[in-house]
Amino acid sequence: MPSAPDNLSQGPFAFALWRRLLPLFACTAAWGMVTVMLGPLLPALAARWHIQDAQAGTLFTASFLGQLVGAWFATRNLRLSLLSGAVLSTAGTAALAWASFPIAHLALFATGLGLSFGLTAGNVVAGTSTPHRARVLALFNVSWSIGAIACPALIRLCGTANTRPFFLITAAIVLIGGLAVATLPRSLTNPRPAEPHTTASPRPLLPPLLLALFAVSILLYIGNENSLGGWLPSFAVRNHPILPASTIALLYWLSELASRLLMGPLLQRISEAALYRASLFTLLATQAMLLLLPHPPSAWILTATLLTGLSIGPIYPLIVAFLLARTDNHPHLGGLFASASLGGATLPWLTGFVSTRFGGLRAGLLVPMAGILLLLLLAPGILQQKPTPSPKVSS
Repeated sequence: MPSAPDNLSQGPFAFALWRRLLPLFACTAAWGMVTVMLGPLLPALAARWHIQDAQAGTLFTASFLGQLVGAWFATRNLRLSLLSGAVLSTAGTAALAWASFPIAHLALFATGLGLSFGLTAGNVVAGTSTPHRARVLALFNVSWSIGAIACPALIRLCGTANTRPFFLITAAIVLIGGLAVATLPRSLTNPRPAEPHTTASPRPLLPPLLLALFAVSILLYIGNENSLGGWLPSFAVRNHPILPASTIALLYWLSELASRLLMGPLLQRISEAALYRASLFTLLATQAMLLLLPHPPSAWILTATLLTGLSIGPIYPLIVAFLLARTDNHPHLGGLFASASLGGATLPWLTGFVSTRFGGLRAGLLVPMAGILLLLLLAPGILQQKPTPSPKVSS
């Protein structure tokens, strides 16, 4: 049944949220740049270090292993996590300007640690600021997508083969974002404990089976998003050298941003569950059609990239909304968000490994396709219970 329209989905509500959470959104945009930079930079870095796909995949692994570690602690002190995230991601990104291939793994680990601190805490801050979580988390992810779009644009501005200026400029942008997030109201980052006169007690952590379903779903989403965002540019270049990797990356993240901007109007007409299923079906069909063509024309690669971004965009905000609607016990959710980093650490690497082992990225991209199919199979489990608003304090 479609979600009923409400005043909170209209323009004034969105504007009020942007104004209140603007420092968080500004820093999140900077983190978006750092999150996706490996994809469009991968051809240049591979040439710089003379590495194969399997070796390049270890760069993704280093970053997401850092995110795996950071997520365990990110929800314990939200404000400290946001500030630490800005500092670590700034330092790691700046170090990449001069790093050799082995040292780059350490720099990317530090960068991933910072991203995990910041983005995990940011998701909790945005997702607990109002009962209308899906809409607010869509705004939060819009800001991340803006950074993801700015990343390939900045790469083209700096020159695709000249990575040092890009790393230094990006590090400066993240540092500015960290200064912005330091001004975030403490009432958002350090919520007070529930008062005795609340109408309901805090909801407990999820049952183990449901918690596992959410953990696997988040793992698969982050792994798939980064596998596709990281390897589609290389797939396009190898099939059609006239297609710049930065252009493919820009199209991918721009279409993801567009889909998240459209979530508000769409959720006034269809249910969150229906949008979730439709996004997964479209994503699966797009990848199947892309890989079934032996020599896809450049127009189809561009179209498939556009459809991939449009269909993948709503999935993560919806998963997090379904999760936070079932439990407010966020200090204990670090392990669950850590599973997202595990997906980012393994699936992009596995894509590169399969590509090298079987002689092409067409085989490698079967990895994210299998992950999408598994997300569809798990969907009934996380959609069983209808999300409900957080309990309100009685006046």
